[in-house]
Amino acid sequence: MNPPALSPYPLRDQLPGVYAEDGFAGVFADGLDTMQAPVLSTLDCLDAYFRPGLAPVHFLDWIGGWVGAELDGLATESARREAVGTAMALHRRRGTEYGLVAAIRLAFGITPEITESGGASWSARPRGPFPGDPRPGLRVVVRVPDPAAFDGRRLETLVAAARPAHLPFTVEVLAERTDKR
Repeated sequence: MNPPALSPYPLRDQLPGVYAEDGFAGVFADGLDTMQAPVLSTLDCLDAYFRPGLAPVHFLDWIGGWVGAELDGLATESARREAVGTAMALHRRRGTEYGLVAAIRLAFGITPEITESGGASWSARPRGPFPGDPRPGLRVVVRVPDPAAFDGRRLETLVAAARPAHLPFTVEVLAERTDKR
């Protein structure tokens, strides 16, 4: 038989004097404490349920759904907690180079090489040349030890979601360079 859960507010201690001496009333109050203790414990720790670093593991996916965290393919608990914890910051940076690099680094643990077609410049004279390439585009290159074992489809899905909406993109998965220059 399991011992009754300890309640921070035992009902037995709060019974009026007439019932405090009654054995049945005490056992009944202990039974209510056993049922009530988990609820009180959850309510006392409710703020921890909404903090990605402290939330129970089974609660992470639910919180991740609230903040739009990308949890697909993240196997470890620490990676899932980090994804949920950084989701809001990544949403603020979505569509920027920084946001795309951060999303790929979080999902795969590697830093990509990103090339964009756009540019910005300043000219003292009107009708100066436009910077960048006139054809819009985004190129994402990742270098991994074994390109055949890498999940390129997942990378394409991630880039499609985190890229600037107006840019067509290409994704390349290449072998790591052997010459470290």
